[in-house]
Amino acid sequence: MVENLKMLRLSKGLSQKALGELVGVSQQSINKYENHLIEPDISTLKNMADLFETSIDFLIGHTDINHRIEPTDRFDLNDEEARFLTAFRSLSRERRSALLALIESMLS
Repeated sequence: MVENLKMLRLSKGLSQKALGELVGVSQQSINKYENHLIEPDISTLKNMADLFETSIDFLIGHTDINHRIEPTDRFDLNDEEARFLTAFRSLSRERRSALLALIESMLS
């Protein structure tokens, strides 16, 4: 089931038709996904996750963490570093970029 599709679609201000065009399916398919009548194939799930900059796990309701799953290196973080990383991950792409620019300016 695509639990969070409607919420994500509405948050981007997209109609079912517009979303369908962006991910390569019909408006009727989007309606059926949102009403849990059919499930999208993996390719469509990947397209939707990419469009909404989230994970398939979030789309299907397997996690409540709304961000892309990115490869990470193992680090031994202290509490302050862990809080910073958690906050950073919750930011939009634009705010992440702004924060990184600020950090880079402080380092130079």
